[in-house]
Amino acid sequence: MTLEEVVRILNAEVVVGTNLDRIEVSTGCGADLMSDVLAFSKTGALLLTGLTTTQVVRTAEMAEIVGICFVRGKRPPKETVTLAAASGLPLLATPLAMFESCGRLYRHGLKGCSE
Repeated sequence: MTLEEVVRILNAEVVVGTNLDRIEVSTGCGADLMSDVLAFSKTGALLLTGLTTTQVVRTAEMAEIVGICFVRGKRPPKETVTLAAASGLPLLATPLAMFESCGRLYRHGLKGCSE
């Protein structure tokens, strides 16, 4: 699945990022605890979270996450967007809850990090 497909499935807005049709997502990871992201995510995952701080971007970089999707209508502050843009990390935002977002992606074939 590509990030472009994720945008369509989640009715998401692209906050920052380009060429989303070229970025492959291998798994999904839904978490608000960044320690869980570091412990359980896999390289190439999409992170779904309600946290919008710069720490999310730094964690995603360490975990080799390919994109972040903010759930529940959350919007990242300017510092987070600036850091993500400088890192080349796409940011998306969806009005959907985390549970529904993960469910929709799973239903469309995206596997979880435990699979």
